[in-house]
Amino acid sequence: MPTTSHSPASAGYPDPFVADILADARGHDCRTYAIAGLQGTGKSTLSAQMADMAASLGRRVVALSIDDFYLGHAARQELGHRVHPLCATRGAPGTHDVALACEVLDSLRAQRPTALPRFDKIADDRLPESQWPTVQRADMVILEGWFLKVPPQSDAELREPLNALERDEDPDGVWRSWSNEALARDYPPLWSRLDRLLFLQGPGFEIVPQWRWQQEQTLQAAHPDRQAMSREQVERFVQFFERVSRQAMRTLPGIADRTIRLDAQRHPIGATSHA
Repeated sequence: MPTTSHSPASAGYPDPFVADILADARGHDCRTYAIAGLQGTGKSTLSAQMADMAASLGRRVVALSIDDFYLGHAARQELGHRVHPLCATRGAPGTHDVALACEVLDSLRAQRPTALPRFDKIADDRLPESQWPTVQRADMVILEGWFLKVPPQSDAELREPLNALERDEDPDGVWRSWSNEALARDYPPLWSRLDRLLFLQGPGFEIVPQWRWQQEQTLQAAHPDRQAMSREQVERFVQFFERVSRQAMRTLPGIADRTIRLDAQRHPIGATSHA
């Protein structure tokens, strides 16, 4: 699917749509507003648009991503040696510094000066703290991420591999069980800090590889002197996300406070609200 000029991936969501989401956050007096959605749904784009629109109204909004809190390369390599080789690849639950995420959100919610972690996806490592930007205070925080508030699966659901990565590299289910246990154990304290959750519901996981490839092309264009992932690498990479992504599609419409359905061009085509 080519990126069209009116796709949120390239030009952003329409201003009335952004204003409506911002009004939803403000109307519920959110200190932390969460946006979930599979890779490529435009979460980062929408977060940035909301922050810009809020700034035009005199409000300071800080946009963060769950990706900002990936464990560093060395920490994930250690997991790869100690637990399973697949643990060394960023992405799945278990590869984030959840304690740091909670600490940053608490500091921002208390309106204290806060350094914001940053992750270099091409280098596959967290930037040193000396390169983290600092904000003095925030009226609201937006946290976006592809698996926010997704519940863990049962042991029975984990038993059978669902893609080539799991079948060939995790035949005994060690990696997916470890990740599922981390999702159940480590992330609820972070979820408890999210006041309201919006779910951007794409048409299905099948479109994710194409959307993720578009993201990688955008990243490459922004850094022409560095080497981003190839199409083949992206195709393998999204398999790390497939299990929890499908769990998100099954469960988040019943968990999120508001769900907005997107078509294959990322255009909003319908919405449901629980509160």
